[in-house]
Amino acid sequence: MASITLDRWLAEATDLLAATRAAGLDPAMEQAVALTATALRAGKPLLVCGNGGSAADAQHIVGEMVGRFLKERRALKAICLSSNPAVLTAWSNDYAFETVFSRQVEAYAEPGGVLLGLSTSGNSANVVRALEAARALGMGTIGLTGEGGGRMAALCDVLFAVPSRSTPAIQQVHLNLYHCFCAAVEDALA
Repeated sequence: MASITLDRWLAEATDLLAATRAAGLDPAMEQAVALTATALRAGKPLLVCGNGGSAADAQHIVGEMVGRFLKERRALKAICLSSNPAVLTAWSNDYAFETVFSRQVEAYAEPGGVLLGLSTSGNSANVVRALEAARALGMGTIGLTGEGGGRMAALCDVLFAVPSRSTPAIQQVHLNLYHCFCAAVEDALA
């Protein structure tokens, strides 16, 4: 196995960004932005969830939406479902971790709102269950995954499946995708 060097790491990241760009995700981005901007304009929520690094990404996205990204604007109605430790631990302890996000979708969902789920495998049971709940409650669904989309693929109105199976590489591309998403949503609402 070759040793890890910064040059090699950055070259692999650059190659994956190029492959993602070549995948032609511009129409998906336009659809995700339109879906989200329509919801937020109508006062409907954007709910965001993920586990581990994807939970941190979910917090990051919501921070950009509630705060600001590139433009001064009103706060946007965005809620991170992985940010409340009391809810996460109480529900997971008393019921099941696989329903910790779907339970919160039940609490915060509004028809016409949007759920954005992040999972590098596309198979995180709690994210899959959240998408199922969101659909049942009339919300639009967006997914950020790795190659193929996993179980999330069939549950997402818009899917961004990064062409890789490497978790850190997928997360690096997810950062680029959701930064573009945040900027474009802001622009659409300006």
